[in-house]
Amino acid sequence: MASGAPVREIQEETKCPICLEYLRDPVTIKCGHNFCQVCITQYCEKWAELDSEPLCCPSCRARIPKGTLRKNCQLANIAEKIKDLDFKPGKENLCERHGKALDLFCDEDWEAVCVVCWRSSEHRSHTVLLVEEAAQKYKEKIQAHLKTLREEREKLLGFKMTREGKRREYQKQTETERQKIVSEFQQLRQFLEEQERLLLAQLEKLDEEIVKIHNENITKLSEEISRLSELISEMEGKCQKPASEFLQVRLLALEYTGQGRASLPHIC
Repeated sequence: MASGAPVREIQEETKCPICLEYLRDPVTIKCGHNFCQVCITQYCEKWAELDSEPLCCPSCRARIPKGTLRKNCQLANIAEKIKDLDFKPGKENLCERHGKALDLFCDEDWEAVCVVCWRSSEHRSHTVLLVEEAAQKYKEKIQAHLKTLREEREKLLGFKMTREGKRREYQKQTETERQKIVSEFQQLRQFLEEQERLLLAQLEKLDEEIVKIHNENITKLSEEISRLSELISEMEGKCQKPASEFLQVRLLALEYTGQGRASLPHIC
């Protein structure tokens, strides 16, 4: 009968894609898929040991950022209730007590019932739905929850894209500033190097002028010292002459030295 199909669909929605059993302590990852906490934890650990690539979802291969596993209590309750129904192949549509088709579902007791069960005192006051309606009802709840999770995922993806855009913008700004600083300091270094060459050239020229003036002065002083030494020798020689001869050359000596009469004793 077709009534078992929606039930099986709900069962599949509440099974772990890794162990294929009903979800135990289900957790939701960023892409929206759900797994047993133990299964996805072991999966992540094995991935870290065997693969150097970024961690990916076993179902859709989307990246799983660290620290994004979130417990899904609502899905855990639904999975537990679906598990309690215990639909078995070949028996899901037959009541064990009455042998009638299990076409109805007791919303309070969370179990499939037949028409006889429904009319009994056990379920008469309960809300009873057709299995298809009950399956659709809880499937819609799961879909609504999945929609919320997907919307949250899209929101986080949008936030991530915004953050990445800002990061690229900041990197572009810092790169522009870095190039500006490098360019300015390069120009400054060129200016300082040019100033250094100019000042060193001026200093070298000044040093050459100082050496030149010094050499000229030394030369003049040496010439003057030599001239004075000759004059001293000559004067000393004349001073050694006899008085009569000395007086004859006195006038010539005074004229040569350019001194007056009063300086004659100093010369002698």
